Amino acid sequence: MTSRLATLPDALVTLGGERITTSDQWVQTRRPEIVQLFLESVYGKEPVQRPDSLTFSTEAKAAMKGAATCKKVDITFKGPGGVGTIHLLIYFPTQVLKPVPLFLLMDIRGSEKADPEQNTSSESWPAEIIVSKGYAAAIFQVSDLDPDNDDGFQNGVHGIFDSTAEPRPANAWATMSAWAWGASRVMDYLETDSDIDAKRVAVVGHSRGGKAALWAGAADERFAMVVSNNSGCSGAALARGKIGEKLANINTRFPHWFNGNYKQYNDKEDELPIDQHMLLGLVAPRLLYVTSASEDSWADPESEFLSVMLAEPIFHLFEAQGLGVQQFPQPDSPLHGDKIGYHLRTGKHNLVSYDWERFIEFADRNMR
Repeated sequence: MTSRLATLPDALVTLGGERITTSDQWVQTRRPEIVQLFLESVYGKEPVQRPDSLTFSTEAKAAMKGAATCKKVDITFKGPGGVGTIHLLIYFPTQVLKPVPLFLLMDIRGSEKADPEQNTSSESWPAEIIVSKGYAAAIFQVSDLDPDNDDGFQNGVHGIFDSTAEPRPANAWATMSAWAWGASRVMDYLETDSDIDAKRVAVVGHSRGGKAALWAGAADERFAMVVSNNSGCSGAALARGKIGEKLANINTRFPHWFNGNYKQYNDKEDELPIDQHMLLGLVAPRLLYVTSASEDSWADPESEFLSVMLAEPIFHLFEAQGLGVQQFPQPDSPLHGDKIGYHLRTGKHNLVSYDWERFIEFADRNMR
């Protein structure tokens, strides 16, 4: 514990040595500084935000035996390298007054988990449960933005928007940034849909999807709630002193996930100018929910929890207490604090109904 904290950057001290003591100082000075550090050192810089070419097309039909309306939305964009489309599915509860809050899952598991007819139930995306609680349930496949393979950034949005006139810089955007960029384009659509309360949207991701969801929610302040499920290394867990998966493991096995600059910190985590508590802190003063699984040592649950604890001082600037506890919890004993939630679930690396039920409980308390 002591060794990992010894070199940990202080989230509330600027690069110029100024200590941040107010929310205004955070918003005006330190938050933009940290965002730039993550862009430069980890995620990479996108060449475009909302494209001028962005268009939406929709098709709606009854679903879930009349309990929901299913809306298929194609979010299409164009760039110098071609055309891309995000295929978004949204289930709206029919018996609830609109507009409704929404849970958005950044899905990493393939289209079979997004059944347009919703004829089969899914533990990782229980749309029926979400709808029954009065929320809209939305899902898109992150592969619509960038397939999860290392092809030198030739496919997906990189192939559409990147310049080919010069070598790719070390701070260029990578796959996680592309997936997060896609979540923001989904939000662009949600702001136009009168059935959705775009001020009450929770973005959710599991595993590598959780890593991307954290960056989406950190970078795009339109998301009211950010949920990281079992995101581990380069997600919710601190890089310093982590057990299980480390930076070198990720950057070697998945070199496309993060930018070129991130590779220089393989086995040199103590030299990072940031750590993941600072990423979690970028969500403040919005809602943050982090989860771990008791058998997921590769993700390192205690490191995930410690990162949450170290993000709390940022929430304190906004007069939010956070979790309000410092003891690592027992499995299946969720902590639902002020603006921050955390639970350690019994079991393996997965996203299951237990997790979703806790997300909904936390949202019911804070996003209604």
